[in-house]
Amino acid sequence: MNSSENKNLVLAMVLMLAVWLGFSFFFPPTAKKQTQPAVSQVEQPIVVTEKQEREVVERTIEVKDADVADPARVFVSETSAPAREIVVETDKYLAVFTTQGARLVSFKLKDYRATSDPSSPLVEMFETAPQRYATLRTTGSEGFLLSGDASFETSTTGLVEVSGTEQTTLRFQHVAPNGMQYVKTFVIHGDEYTIDTSLELQNVGPVPLRGVVNLALIQRWDESLMTDSYSFSGPATLVKDDIEEVDVDDLKEGSVAYSQGLVWTSFQTKYFLSAVVPGDRTVERIQILRNGDAIENVLESPYFTLQGGERRQFDYLVFIGPKEPLALTAAGHQLDEIVGFGFFDLLAQPLFVVLTFLYGYFKNYGVAIILLTVLIKIIFWPLTHKSYSSMKSMQKLQPEMQKLRDKFKNDKERLNKEMMALYKTHSVNPLGGCLPMLVQIPVFFALYQVLLSSIALRHAPFAFWLMDLSAKDPYYITPLLMGASMFVQQKMTPTTADPMQAKIFMMMPVVFTFMFLNFPSGLVIYWLVNNLLTILQQYFIHRKAT
Repeated sequence: MNSSENKNLVLAMVLMLAVWLGFSFFFPPTAKKQTQPAVSQVEQPIVVTEKQEREVVERTIEVKDADVADPARVFVSETSAPAREIVVETDKYLAVFTTQGARLVSFKLKDYRATSDPSSPLVEMFETAPQRYATLRTTGSEGFLLSGDASFETSTTGLVEVSGTEQTTLRFQHVAPNGMQYVKTFVIHGDEYTIDTSLELQNVGPVPLRGVVNLALIQRWDESLMTDSYSFSGPATLVKDDIEEVDVDDLKEGSVAYSQGLVWTSFQTKYFLSAVVPGDRTVERIQILRNGDAIENVLESPYFTLQGGERRQFDYLVFIGPKEPLALTAAGHQLDEIVGFGFFDLLAQPLFVVLTFLYGYFKNYGVAIILLTVLIKIIFWPLTHKSYSSMKSMQKLQPEMQKLRDKFKNDKERLNKEMMALYKTHSVNPLGGCLPMLVQIPVFFALYQVLLSSIALRHAPFAFWLMDLSAKDPYYITPLLMGASMFVQQKMTPTTADPMQAKIFMMMPVVFTFMFLNFPSGLVIYWLVNNLLTILQQYFIHRKAT
């Protein structure tokens, strides 16, 4: 073979490896990335007992001598009171709050099911489980000593229903033995996934108190949260302009903390997100730690002092819901940055917009994918047409090329010059065989990321047995059809007479078929339809050439 044919052979081999290596480079398995902690070791949030609270009150002056504006407000919450649950139902979710710590113990999304079966349970962001898994835990230290399970009081009872633009407020109150009053408030919106949360502290005693208060986002960790090796599940924090993801396994080595440029902290899975956005002057640092089988994102306040009668409020925005771009954008605070398509984001974003637009008309993402494939094929049609025409012309040159090989078989340098002159005379491209597929590789990766990451495709049905376009074909029918179509396409593609090149090209359908067996069925449909359109295009090229 001459140098041009060698290049063609190498290009074919590179093409077969491109997808394999591309996934390893652009979509690596869950990153083992651990952000350098802002401190050497992050301490565990302080959890106190009733005995410790009593010890604090012994070190303070009797509350009855307090010089406060309203002495009648000075009372101690009954820490032994039984916990009560308040059920909240909105257009978006079913939530359960408890007076034990004024915490969230359950949160179910009404628009999302656990599986594609319509009768399957609702997606549950926080499971109804032991109290230690209840999220939005509040604790404090020193003069603000507060147990995460302290008994709060509330006037709200039973079921609370909120719909549309309505909103309601849940107010929980606790007064510690040293006269520190805690008021924890949740503002519920009827048609939003956000909960406006605040913690107000008031020193109703005469003695100045100082310390730190924490709000913790808690997520019970289970390996089942790792749905696939190409999607991240775990804690992530937006620090300045960078999303810092921490691998859960790395937390066994120690905690991680951030103290500068804090925007929000979260726990995310492939399709869902729970996040806390601190208000101004609310957080000094954010700590990410693993406590047994629970992951905790702890938002620690600055160290502060409250004089007698003085109060201070800390505000947070809590988002619990799907990683749906419109909902995240509506919530603000750069939460929409959690939805990205990686290295090919610049290409993936317009593909997603077009896909969503087409779905709006046909209400079927399978149809939308097929139409998107047709649009992409139309865009690339001139390039692929020129390439295949050049390949067809090169095939016609085989007799002349063989004559040159025989004539200059002992002079490789002269043979290469004569071959290049022949290509130039007949305006053919010896590397055109793989060009059409090489051009499509970036589109392939971008669309893969869209179909893999977009919650819009989650459990989206197409037709017949394909009831979830984000999952693999359960019967492997579409990958096999894709492989068969690729085989036909290769048979129709003009090649040189070199047998080695022919073998390399004919291996590609086998390699790609095995690769696509576990790919999202929506992506397989894209590649299958693209192959069918290419076969149609080659048919017209052959017909025109004859």
